[in-house]
Amino acid sequence: MLTPDFQPILEGETVILRPLRAEDWAEMFAAASDPLIWELHPAKDRYLEPVFKAYFDGAISSKMAFAITDRAIGKIIGSSRYHSHDAALGEVEIGWTFLVRSYWGGVTNAEIKRLMLAHAFTIVPTVVFWVGEKNWRSQRALEKIGGVRRDGFYTRAISGIENKQVVFEIKKGNSKLGL
Repeated sequence: MLTPDFQPILEGETVILRPLRAEDWAEMFAAASDPLIWELHPAKDRYLEPVFKAYFDGAISSKMAFAITDRAIGKIIGSSRYHSHDAALGEVEIGWTFLVRSYWGGVTNAEIKRLMLAHAFTIVPTVVFWVGEKNWRSQRALEKIGGVRRDGFYTRAISGIENKQVVFEIKKGNSKLGL
């Protein structure tokens, strides 16, 4: 069986998601160095260079991460990735997403999720999203696109510390993005 391609180039009207490359480091760190991006995230210090470097290196080694670029200007505005593909369960996770603040609250996040979900649904019927229990901004964004919260809480180590998480899922045909 062929290994699914979780790092294609995904093109939307306003953004392009392309495989993250090591040479993206400086531009990616510049995009991520705003402390307010991380204020609701369990790794609140991810705006610091050594902490972000570990995140970036993990993204590169995952071979499932994207640089998100503004289509009009070609500038990196964030990142996202697939994670934990489980063929037996028929699911994959989308996560580790961040955007520079000037792209918050508009169409950008929905377009990114639409592109990633559309691709994921060619491989699996269910996509999951792990979100910090106090990250209301991400939880609200997932509800807007049709995410349904699974019962209970889950734990995941983030920056070496166990964090309480909630899990949302979107099944093929049930998103509010027409997928």
